[in-house]
Amino acid sequence: MTAISVVEPTEGGTGRTGLGRNASVGELVDELLARQRAVGSAFEPDGAGVSEGARAAPDPRLRPYLGDYAGYRLRGFPPGVHIGMPSTALTVIVTIDEPIELPVSCHPAQPGGRWDALASGLTVRPCLIGHHGYQHGVQLALTPLGARVLFGVPTADLGSWLVDLTDLLGPRAAELRERMAATADWSRRFAILDQVLLDLMREATIEPELRRAWQLLTGSAGRARVAAVAEEIGWSRRHLGSRFAAEFGITPKDAARLARFESSHRLLRTVATEATEPGTGASLAEVAAATGYYDQAHMAREWRELAGLPPSRWLECEVFPFVQGPVPELLEG
Repeated sequence: MTAISVVEPTEGGTGRTGLGRNASVGELVDELLARQRAVGSAFEPDGAGVSEGARAAPDPRLRPYLGDYAGYRLRGFPPGVHIGMPSTALTVIVTIDEPIELPVSCHPAQPGGRWDALASGLTVRPCLIGHHGYQHGVQLALTPLGARVLFGVPTADLGSWLVDLTDLLGPRAAELRERMAATADWSRRFAILDQVLLDLMREATIEPELRRAWQLLTGSAGRARVAAVAEEIGWSRRHLGSRFAAEFGITPKDAARLARFESSHRLLRTVATEATEPGTGASLAEVAAATGYYDQAHMAREWRELAGLPPSRWLECEVFPFVQGPVPELLEG
């Protein structure tokens, strides 16, 4: 998940905003920007933050079902709350040491909470992730087929809820966390993940037409039209919509929106990281054009709905990814 400092968490987890758990992400970000202007960017990092971690490809037998393992250890950063961006992958987080705190869930009916390990389905809403200057764990990005193979359920069963990993894996979830916490070696942690996940694998499939529709809608970075996808797989648009939602938990249109949003988010991070001087790098209008939006205003509207704020404000507020830089090592295996 992408990280952006928004508010200071409090003992109760709602943050020192006065807006409470029901405030939108946009409202929280608006308050942050107002406070930054008033107190001179009170949440700027003091330079003491340290980012450590590793990334590794899973066992080849698992690669159709999930992306790279991403291990992280962030310490010495100012306390804050980050935005967890929606994406086309299911998210799994297994913490090491402290539980993860989410004061605002991506499902409007779910209150915030703390989890040792969690999974979430696909959503078109962001969540807020709290921290007190320290985060340590491993994040996984599952494909929809991975949900069936590893969890035994379709993606739609998770919806946009945050689900305790124990509800999906039973006692294996606690075993996984305990074994990974018992070693400080990232390669060993990733080997443990391989072992546990390979043991969980079962025979599962998704209808060929739905797999093709997913590939067309997400593989084109959102440029494929739903009507054209329905025609290619030989279904009516209505039939595609109902079957797609039953499998993936979102509509075909939202799958395309998420893919386009991911593309713009990735390009904006690259541009912001690589720009060495103010004004260098691609403009927001150029990013919008390159990632399939009609124009910059269209991209800004979509960002407000999916991330809670327009990209211009995200660039203004963003701290963690630029501080983190690239993960320091790639472990193959």
